[in-house]
Amino acid sequence: MATKHTGGCQCGTIRFEAMGDALRIHACHCTDCQRQSGSAFGMTMVVAEADFRLTQGEVNTFTLTSDAGRTKLGGFCPKCGTRIYHKVESRPGFVSVKAGTLDDTSGLSPQLHIWTRSKQGWVAIPEGVETYETQPHP
Repeated sequence: MATKHTGGCQCGTIRFEAMGDALRIHACHCTDCQRQSGSAFGMTMVVAEADFRLTQGEVNTFTLTSDAGRTKLGGFCPKCGTRIYHKVESRPGFVSVKAGTLDDTSGLSPQLHIWTRSKQGWVAIPEGVETYETQPHP
């Protein structure tokens, strides 16, 4: 039986589910993720787009260009503003779910840390975890 991840926004307007295991969980230390999360980094759970669906509500979207020069579509709750996911045009078929929106975050552990050149000095990355100063892939 496939793993089922459920989650939603802060106000409850948006709900989603993602079936199957995460393809990757990473922490991004770029300034966009710091600004979007209001914290030192953003955490993302990458899943196949075919395995992700909104079960309640409709997201608003906006497009931006990342520090890596990639076009990114962000989906967020129109009521409370919580970012739910983003999709990157250079990685069709995948959705990057904002990991903090999951109902159960207890099993989250980043497999890699990216954009560490903008990492806050007080953030300690565990030994042995894969790290990249910028974007590791297209």
